[in-house]
Amino acid sequence: MALSNQQLNAIAEQFGTPVYVYHAEKMAEQYNNLTTAFAGQDVKIFYACKALTNINVLKHFKQLGSNIDCSSINEVKLALHAGFEPDRVLYTSNGIAFSEIEEAQSLGVHINIDSLSNLKKFGEKYGHSYPVGVRLRPNIMAGGNLKISTGHDKSKFGIPIDQMDELLAIIKETNLFIQGLHIHTGSEIKDVEVFIKGIEVLFDIIPLFNELEFIDLGGGFKVPYKKGDHQTDIQQLAAAVGEAFANHPNPNGKHLQVWFEPGKYLVSGAGYLITQVNVLKQSGTINFVSVNSGFNHLIRPMFYDAYHQITNISNTEGEEQHYAVVGNICETDTFAWDRKLHEVREGDYLVFANAGAYGFEMSSNFNSRYKPAEVLVKDGEYHLIRRRDVFENLLRNQVVVL
Repeated sequence: MALSNQQLNAIAEQFGTPVYVYHAEKMAEQYNNLTTAFAGQDVKIFYACKALTNINVLKHFKQLGSNIDCSSINEVKLALHAGFEPDRVLYTSNGIAFSEIEEAQSLGVHINIDSLSNLKKFGEKYGHSYPVGVRLRPNIMAGGNLKISTGHDKSKFGIPIDQMDELLAIIKETNLFIQGLHIHTGSEIKDVEVFIKGIEVLFDIIPLFNELEFIDLGGGFKVPYKKGDHQTDIQQLAAAVGEAFANHPNPNGKHLQVWFEPGKYLVSGAGYLITQVNVLKQSGTINFVSVNSGFNHLIRPMFYDAYHQITNISNTEGEEQHYAVVGNICETDTFAWDRKLHEVREGDYLVFANAGAYGFEMSSNFNSRYKPAEVLVKDGEYHLIRRRDVFENLLRNQVVVL
């Protein structure tokens, strides 16, 4: 399910460029893929909203029946503002001040803690009165890029499993109620066996915790970015997870729910960034196409060497040529070095696919440029869900003292 070139052209004309566009029905399709695959299993899906936090997107996932996973206290507040009940909100902390965890506790949401230091503080203050999850580091290398691998033995994330004795000592000393065990090995994971390895690590640990209610396997499902790309086989994953838990029942006799936190899987393919060509420039054998955007709007290609399919929706029948697609930022700012596109002309609209996850969310006002607008397409209608920045936005939080 994808938006047509005709729809994208119409949105560019109506709302201007650059503009982020999100397709509600595609998000629903991805969410339904997960719930259908895990039908019959006690599995809960939490949308990892760090991928895209526009309040309308959050409301859409609430309407779909999803729970929500948050990485900061402000994401927690956005989720509650969008209408999620506290018991459908999960907050997984990472190296943050204990005051942020205290605030999350006051809001009544689920909490995962990722350090012995904060876990001890939590136990000393709340004891057994408030259930909490523990994020563990399984020492598994996984993910499409070292920058998005979070479970290996040099990662900052989680409590290393080789610190289990210290962890158990804190639990005993403070009488903590450990509700869940959480692991997340990385992003862009296409091999289902990575998740099974994580489960196997947990099976050795589960007997140490008598009050467990859930096992949280994180997210990181691979999505395809170009033709021929592999993606996580969700049906295979569901079958493997079901088999693993059937073969390893909790020795403490308590049934365990399984939680997943997909983000990119749910919104990446639902998003598009529409740009317009400013300048064509030839340099030797290189044909530069400079668009009215840059890594201030879409940083993934520069940050992760990420690939985004680019389409010239203004000239779909033009002869294909090779181009370097670059931005208008005052640094090396390259989206694609040698990309085959239908002939590009100044003024054409170029569309970046898979822009729903970590596109707008990681954007900035670098070079004092404006952040783009956001548009949601739902039931065939176009809805402006974030206005494009104007000059006043650049000054709004500055305090003039001279």
